[in-house]
Amino acid sequence: MAVSIKSNAEIELMREAGRILALTHDELAKRVKPGMSTLEVDRIGEEIIRSYGCIPSFLNYNGYPASICVSVNEEVVHGIPSKNRIIQEDDIVSLDAGVIYKGYHSDAARTLIMPAVSDEVKELVKVTRESFFEGLKQAVPGNHVRDIGKAIQEYAEAHGYSVVRDLIGHGVGSKLHEDPEVPNFVTPRRGPKLRPGMTLAVEPMINLGEYDVYWLDDDWTVVTEDGLPSAHYENTILITDGEPEILSTAPGITL
Repeated sequence: MAVSIKSNAEIELMREAGRILALTHDELAKRVKPGMSTLEVDRIGEEIIRSYGCIPSFLNYNGYPASICVSVNEEVVHGIPSKNRIIQEDDIVSLDAGVIYKGYHSDAARTLIMPAVSDEVKELVKVTRESFFEGLKQAVPGNHVRDIGKAIQEYAEAHGYSVVRDLIGHGVGSKLHEDPEVPNFVTPRRGPKLRPGMTLAVEPMINLGEYDVYWLDDDWTVVTEDGLPSAHYENTILITDGEPEILSTAPGITL
């Protein structure tokens, strides 16, 4: 496993990629509403990304046909935008997006809550976000990748939720997916030791019911086996000499 350590120059490019991605998510959060098709969400997202002179990371990546993964309710990740999928008042909508700025990627996801979502599902979205920050506390030099996933799993399960096992986070940089793998759960092996200059996409995917998932016939969309909702929260982070830095943020943006 070859885990790349980014130079200061590379980190600056990733900071800018992350800033633009954060602004993209912030604008989407303001504009996505019931009655829109998921295809319209994708169109708006791509338009925003390109307005900053960036390229959408996901478009045509391994054949994925859109710029924004739009996953609704029981769809965990990789939902393909469609003109026929209309967002409803009681939906949660997970948006996973990436941008390429001068050859470097940033990757982040948010789950949006529509106006009539139940309190039970709102709590799932809240805990999913919080589980990321529990994992982030462990993203310090000397710890191992497993420490991040252990913290995420323990927090989510303490609140009665389950952690998807079939999908994980990853390194990110000049490629969208780099080493190391970053599971959101405890693994038998510790994984690589965390070192300053590592850049990781940490992305809890937390289910209201059981953790089992399956792929739809489109070979992309992952859904919960029990049909219950799933939430997704992700940021690109930098391991530093001290506290980790979230790269997929921007001044004035609430994470």
